[in-house]
Amino acid sequence: MTFPTMEHAEAARMVAEYTDSLPGVDTVLVVNSCARGKAVAESDLDMAILMTSPVDEATLESAWQAHAASNATLQAFCNRSLCSAVHVDFFDGTFEPAIWDDGGGPDDFEIEIGNRVAHALPLHDAGTAFQELQTRWLPYYEEPLRNTRLSMMQTACLYDLDLVPFYIGRGLFLQAFDRLYKAFGEYLQALFTANRTYPIAYNKWLAEQLEMIDRSDLYEPLLTVLSVSELKTGGLSDNANLLRELAVKL
Repeated sequence: MTFPTMEHAEAARMVAEYTDSLPGVDTVLVVNSCARGKAVAESDLDMAILMTSPVDEATLESAWQAHAASNATLQAFCNRSLCSAVHVDFFDGTFEPAIWDDGGGPDDFEIEIGNRVAHALPLHDAGTAFQELQTRWLPYYEEPLRNTRLSMMQTACLYDLDLVPFYIGRGLFLQAFDRLYKAFGEYLQALFTANRTYPIAYNKWLAEQLEMIDRSDLYEPLLTVLSVSELKTGGLSDNANLLRELAVKL
């Protein structure tokens, strides 16, 4: 595990030291940009603590926040820059796929598995529960579930795109853009699901993620989808049509 600064490494050590006193900790995980080697000196530190049984996340996180607030070293880390923070989440390794209603996505099912299993790094040794999660979810989840979710994502994406011209016609331009942005996230979720790859996020790290599935050719078209200089012109409809073309090709 290589951190961008010694301060990141020391903050991670303090998180591990704190969790050593808690019962039921299986693995202390470094997640997000630090785990993927993309963090810079100003980056925050994101960690996830895998527990061996169902947990009261709110109580555990509240206790951690109280501890962190009283720790001078952690507070000094958090005051280094606007983005410097230590985020610690507790979870029991349960990932439940949701069933959407009309235009109900995107959701975090694949993102959570990606950031807490596929792209996560144990700070020290991987516990038994984390190894079981890797076996269960990697390299990707089972085909029947994937096919069901992919169909749901495509349907939701096209549904939201259908609503863009409707809202434009009513003069509800912000709502039209909101539906376009929603469809954009649903498309990305479907794209990574179609490629059996767990995503990192739908609102950042786009170039990196497209490289993961060897689809860097989509980067410029996808940026164009959200490039709207004037909401009241035909740009929203044109961008929705561009995204529709990409979605249908899935």
